[in-house]
Amino acid sequence: MAFRGQYEHSLDSKDRLTVPARFRKELSDRAVVVKGPDTCLWLMTEKAFNALSDQYIAPHSPFGNNARKMRRLFNSGAADGELDSAGRISLPKNLVEAAKLEGSCTVIGAGEYLEIWNTDEWDREEQKLLAEFSDIAEGMSGATE
Repeated sequence: MAFRGQYEHSLDSKDRLTVPARFRKELSDRAVVVKGPDTCLWLMTEKAFNALSDQYIAPHSPFGNNARKMRRLFNSGAADGELDSAGRISLPKNLVEAAKLEGSCTVIGAGEYLEIWNTDEWDREEQKLLAEFSDIAEGMSGATE
């Protein structure tokens, strides 16, 4: 399943996020929430987390400085979780603080995972992305003039 769309939610007083209903089945077995490289959290299946790690992190030697740093960042910023009967997932306090989540948040689909943003941060990021859309698309097209 590809995670798509944009959803407005909020954290409750216990830092639980209600996962959009259409994604609950996919995330019902085991989910992982991880600090993303931007000011947001990534929520994905355990299988997707392992695939990202296997494809992009594990191939690099732990003897390399950047590889060690990435392993530390990726794994220390991750937490296993399960959806409760109401479709909520508990977010660890350190991850909530890292992503500046408080009250209203925006959940966006990003293909293999969901991103969880502070709504104000997402609004700023989305405006930047829209302003750069044409240049980003051109850069990814592989076209040369």
